[in-house]
Amino acid sequence: MAAAVGRRCLRLLSGVPSWRNTRKVHTATARTLFRLRPLPILLATGSGYVGYRQYEKYRERELEKLGLEIPPKLAGNWEVALYKSVPTRLLSRAWGRLNQVELPHWLRRPVYSLYIWTFGVNMKEAAVEDLHHYRNLSEFFRRKLKPQARPVSGLHSVISPSDGKILNFGQVKNCEVEQVKGVTYSLESFLGPRTYMEDLPFPPASSCDSFRNQLVTREGNELYHCVIYLAPGDYHCFHSPTDWTVSHRRHFPGSLMSVNPGMARWIKELFCHNERVVLTGDWKHGFFSLTAVGATNVGSIRIYFDRDLHTNSPRYSKGSYNDFSFVTHTNKEGVPMRKGEHLGEFNLGSTIVLIFEAPKDFNFRLKAGQKIRFGEALGSL
Repeated sequence: MAAAVGRRCLRLLSGVPSWRNTRKVHTATARTLFRLRPLPILLATGSGYVGYRQYEKYRERELEKLGLEIPPKLAGNWEVALYKSVPTRLLSRAWGRLNQVELPHWLRRPVYSLYIWTFGVNMKEAAVEDLHHYRNLSEFFRRKLKPQARPVSGLHSVISPSDGKILNFGQVKNCEVEQVKGVTYSLESFLGPRTYMEDLPFPPASSCDSFRNQLVTREGNELYHCVIYLAPGDYHCFHSPTDWTVSHRRHFPGSLMSVNPGMARWIKELFCHNERVVLTGDWKHGFFSLTAVGATNVGSIRIYFDRDLHTNSPRYSKGSYNDFSFVTHTNKEGVPMRKGEHLGEFNLGSTIVLIFEAPKDFNFRLKAGQKIRFGEALGSL
């Protein structure tokens, strides 16, 4: 009898998992989790976030079609910090080196043709239409135009310095300037503080409002701005927008985030975060400045008369800038530029920001979002 009961108990116990077996199951699960790699997790998270952003953009476009005005949804500090953590400067330097690699003769046409098809490049305007002529991508990006491809308007006081899209323009009312409608950046942060070391006729500003006022050097004038975005398919060189004299250059090392219109609507003070080269001086109506803003894969900004300028260096101090004066003992004015004269170039297109003073009757001949070409009128008195 006892033997029969014992056998029955053993049969019952055999159907219950032991403590040791249960422990093995949990250990196996932990090991499986430990084997997960961070890269797939990051890719999955990033893909989900990108998908969410695309859905947000689609919803905004649909609401705009219905005639509803969408208030800008700005990126949070954590989103900007996350974006800045991406090694865009390193990627831009790698892209720049790749552009210098000479392509085999047989590979040039297929590579350039793919770029032309992707970004809608008009090669009929190029001085040299034969794609085999360009040894590498860098030469192709910096292609020159035919002499009459961009006639310079002589009837207007300020012309477009480049091909591109007008993001914003108008009067600067206070210390905040619009990069796109509803999204602003600080005028002082963008241009940098005025110092006694600069060859400009005003002292440092004590507040943002006085900073704006001190840029206006003549009574009765106002301060104006214009933002032009260069897409990858646009002509990459930029020219002098008017007759003026460049007296000072300030170079801000910084991030190289994308500056396409979508990003400009999303990140406040985007232009202040990114690397940029600020040229300041005077024209016939007072203060005038042109700023070339860098972006992803556009770490290379070249100013033709400034051999000391080196952008996208591997190391830089956050928030730093360096100044260079073109006014010397032998040249007390600076570098004179004529309207339409070659001024500089980007590696792959980015953004030009003009900030200047002019009389109150200055009028822009523009519409926000319109396409413009180098040499066409921006505005006049």
